[in-house]
Amino acid sequence: FGAQHSQSLENWAMAVPGLKVLAPSTPADAKGLLAAAIRDPDPVLFFEQKSLYGTAGEVPDGEHLEPLGTAVIRRPGRDCTIVALAAMVPKALTAADRLSGLDIDAGVVDVRSLVPLDTRTILGEVRKTGRLFTVEENPRLCGWGAEIASIAADECFDDLDGPIVRITTPHVPLPAADVLEDAAMPSVDRIVNTVKGAMR
Repeated sequence: FGAQHSQSLENWAMAVPGLKVLAPSTPADAKGLLAAAIRDPDPVLFFEQKSLYGTAGEVPDGEHLEPLGTAVIRRPGRDCTIVALAAMVPKALTAADRLSGLDIDAGVVDVRSLVPLDTRTILGEVRKTGRLFTVEENPRLCGWGAEIASIAADECFDDLDGPIVRITTPHVPLPAADVLEDAAMPSVDRIVNTVKGAMR
């Protein structure tokens, strides 16, 4: 089982031309994206976060397809945009709720599809708020958030009101012990404190 059991490897797959890469955060998206992936003519890697297996939520009856390459705005925001994936989405939403009590209106974008990447939705929110935070389980070096940060810097630099901030795991093998794993993963407290500190 070892120290690599919780590593997120989506960033590896993103670098392979021809692969599509998905990672849902809700039960409905898990059903809809998986069904769409099965029907897609191209090879698709579908990443499941085991920490989401106990998540409950509404799931449409019958056939349900979610289009690949579409991000979802889970919470609109006025002051900053938090972009998250899979298990980090619920944490980002909880953090946004707490930030609202600190007079910071944070929006949350659920990436869902890393390849193809919905830059239109993501950059639209960044242009609206002027601030971008990414929250990812990947190590900081070469994570998917670095790609989104690069695209945002290239395409909407003049709309940014401050530096892009990435919230990641450290560049170490993730520990197998629960308490150490939790310490390495981005937490709600860490998201809140990072956003609060950057927005001063």
